[in-house]
Amino acid sequence: MQYNLHPLFVHFPVAMLFVYSIIKILPAERWFPTVAWKHIERALLVFGVAGAFLALATGDTAEHLSTASRPLIEMHSTFAGLATALYGALLAGEILNVINPKLLPKIKNKTLVSFLSWLEKILTNKIFSVVLAVLALVAITVTGLLGGVIVYGVSADPMAGIVVKMLGLNL
Repeated sequence: MQYNLHPLFVHFPVAMLFVYSIIKILPAERWFPTVAWKHIERALLVFGVAGAFLALATGDTAEHLSTASRPLIEMHSTFAGLATALYGALLAGEILNVINPKLLPKIKNKTLVSFLSWLEKILTNKIFSVVLAVLALVAITVTGLLGGVIVYGVSADPMAGIVVKMLGLNL
């Protein structure tokens, strides 16, 4: 007998990544300048992305146990993958920001050094990272909404019918 563990592992990363996005999008550092926001953002990203990968893994099992329509499940899976990739890119930028100062002086290949420097600069750029955080927040919100439709149907959320129709899903 297989158990659907997906619901147990989904909510934790969603909460962490949602809070990360809100902190990233809103000018929290201006409102509370004494708080170490960078450390909080990094912790939320590390645990949120790790949890998102666990949620994706358990989602593969849940996909085979679900009786919901295949197009709905595939759309939910697509948005989950997109959200994880976007948050993963943000985490990659933070990781590069931490390791590049120690790593780059040890690398002899100038092309690799310039690529890693360029990638860090892009992924940690204030405007670009906020845009990624907004897109990731939209993706994770749609993922959650579609997950709710899979479990409870379209009538449980007033936005569900609108989003399902926008996505071209016929339920």
